[in-house]
Amino acid sequence: MTIALGVGGCRRPDTIVVGAVPDAGSESGPRLHSVGPRLISNQTSQPLSILGEQFTVGLALKLGPPLNLSVPLTVLDSRHAYARLPANLPVGNASETLINATLEGGSGSAELRVIGDTSFPDLTAAVLSSDGAHLFAISGPEDRVYDIELSTGTSRPIAVGDGPSAIAIWSDERKQEWVLVAHQFAPELWLSPVGEGEVRKLAAPSNASGLAVDARRGVVFIAEQARDSVVALSLSDGKTLWRTAVGANPRELAVTSKGLVVGSLQTGELQVLSLEKGELLKGLEPVPGTSIVGGHTAKFSKYVMNGTAPRDLLWSEKQQRLFVSSIGPNIGPNPEKMEVSMNGGVGAVDLGKGWLRHLGFGAGVTESLALDEARGLLYASDVSLGQVRVLEVKKLLKSDASAAKALLQEIDLPPLAGFPHVRDDADFATNNRAGLSLHSGPKAIVLSPDGKTLWVLNRYTGTVAKLDVTQAPKGKAEWKSQFRVVDTLGQRTRRLGQVLFFADLGRTAMSCDACHVEGHTQGVLFEKTMPLRIYRSPTVRGSRETPPFFTPASTHSMGETMKVVGGRNRFHNPNPTPTEIEALTLFGSTIPTLPNPFVGVDGAPTESLELPDGTYGNPRAGLALFEGKAACAECHPGPHFTIDQEPATRGKFIDVGTPHFMSLREKEQNTLFAGFGTPALAGAWDVFPMLTTGLAGLEVTADERVVVNARFPMRVAVKQWAPKHGRADLLTEQELNDVLAYVMSL
Repeated sequence: MTIALGVGGCRRPDTIVVGAVPDAGSESGPRLHSVGPRLISNQTSQPLSILGEQFTVGLALKLGPPLNLSVPLTVLDSRHAYARLPANLPVGNASETLINATLEGGSGSAELRVIGDTSFPDLTAAVLSSDGAHLFAISGPEDRVYDIELSTGTSRPIAVGDGPSAIAIWSDERKQEWVLVAHQFAPELWLSPVGEGEVRKLAAPSNASGLAVDARRGVVFIAEQARDSVVALSLSDGKTLWRTAVGANPRELAVTSKGLVVGSLQTGELQVLSLEKGELLKGLEPVPGTSIVGGHTAKFSKYVMNGTAPRDLLWSEKQQRLFVSSIGPNIGPNPEKMEVSMNGGVGAVDLGKGWLRHLGFGAGVTESLALDEARGLLYASDVSLGQVRVLEVKKLLKSDASAAKALLQEIDLPPLAGFPHVRDDADFATNNRAGLSLHSGPKAIVLSPDGKTLWVLNRYTGTVAKLDVTQAPKGKAEWKSQFRVVDTLGQRTRRLGQVLFFADLGRTAMSCDACHVEGHTQGVLFEKTMPLRIYRSPTVRGSRETPPFFTPASTHSMGETMKVVGGRNRFHNPNPTPTEIEALTLFGSTIPTLPNPFVGVDGAPTESLELPDGTYGNPRAGLALFEGKAACAECHPGPHFTIDQEPATRGKFIDVGTPHFMSLREKEQNTLFAGFGTPALAGAWDVFPMLTTGLAGLEVTADERVVVNARFPMRVAVKQWAPKHGRADLLTEQELNDVLAYVMSL
């Protein structure tokens, strides 16, 4: 159905707007056109948007085999209805299941692809009991915490709330020890006693992404992904002490004597908040000239433009310094056209002065950190190489020359016997490639209280490994043994795809995860595509439904993308095999858009929504404006809100008046402009910055830094470049808020 809509702004006569008007001669009665998002997880309750025509109150959505489920619809008007699917949809052990959706008593059908996450265990974080006897590890998709008795290697699964996402340990004034579990989808903090006792539950933010405890004050800090904030709760009574807005996607938290340090995944910032009131004390990130020691980016420190996602934060009380694991300072345009600046390693930060230096290892992606204050040793896991590195703290902090000698040892973590490998064994540990240890996936490391044992939680194999570090640093730390916590091979091909997504087989320091943290995004990068310039790193979530990929389009399917990018990340050392491409494609294709946290219990837009800048909008009123006066739907039609969602309108590149490039050292960039693709707005509530250039949310300073200039980039993207980019210029302030509230609900 080809129509023209709206009044100016991105007008396209070939745009398909699903469900806008009925075709002449269509069947009478309700008709289903599409359901979105078309890719969902069965892990939690999922809101759905249903588009069609002649909808009436009382309709239900019928989901075919194997679900055989009828879900009531909330009908807003004749073309828009909404539903909420229950959690734990029974799709068996398959990676994905295609479901046919129809209307009860209506015509038309749509496809819905359900990802079988509940049968895909994923061990992502762990804490150790104070006596060193038990390790507690979370598996979000299973809604479980595993209580692992380290002396015997036995584990006991403990059911927790919806989507455990962060874990910590706390001893109260009576010396009772508690395991604290925050959740991605449930608004509650669970306190489970170590040993006998009843679980306590406190009201807490959902969409929790990080957790830290101030034991002296009895306060827990929770990083909240959806509202980009940190909340302080009293552990004695659950009272909210303060809430502070921070950088986009806060995750890593560290309690220090200088305040609470918060790391933002999408801005690369570190922010220091006061422990007592949550006031912002300082913002820190690498700047031009920040010292880089080791790795291929060392000579480019003068071209640092900002930071990259902090993957772990660790405070040394003895040294009064913060350690940060990351892919290194973000290198911008430079005369040598050195692109994609991954140099995984550990940064040392003075919270007063800023970054002292980043020690880059030249390969891999540094993930978790553990510190032995007594012996001055820092341990760092590398999830992409399957290694643990041992560093000497004094050398790392003393000077650049000394830091170059801080790395004492690299320990390979052999995968579990019988765990499948992504390619022939002869292809590993040759021609400067990584070894078989990359199949392990050390996601978290914790040091025993006596400093003699380092426990490693391996994500892919579902194991805990034991390292004897008694002899470090004078002797060598040794890998001793490992035992399985959970079977991770129920979805074998997808699991191998996960290994490949995070792996650095070519030892280039590049992996899919290096750019797309946990399949999402992390700000802007001087990118590896042509024309070579600064681009926003897009999310992988839900992208299966919206090819082509890159700007301008260079890959037209997930399979082609995984072949091209998989080979490029390794510098073709070696090129991925068809089997690798199949596995990597499956894994990338099963990363869904997160369920929207800003809709009602029925899955429908609410009548009032607080926006990130404190204003309020009416999402339901915004829907009519989005499709009408504001002219947004011409380029962003449902259900994924991009013209790239359908073959008939896919791959068309347009100029809608937004900036063509980020003006940082323009001579070092290729500023050729051939139009932009249309990003999907499904999940836009969790994207920072916005626009292909990242210039909705970021700006370039006079001293050639890239800094945050707007905490709510959606308002900038919608308002600043009208009337060519939509017609926000025709809207009142309240109407603009309504449109923004609706987009937050997508």
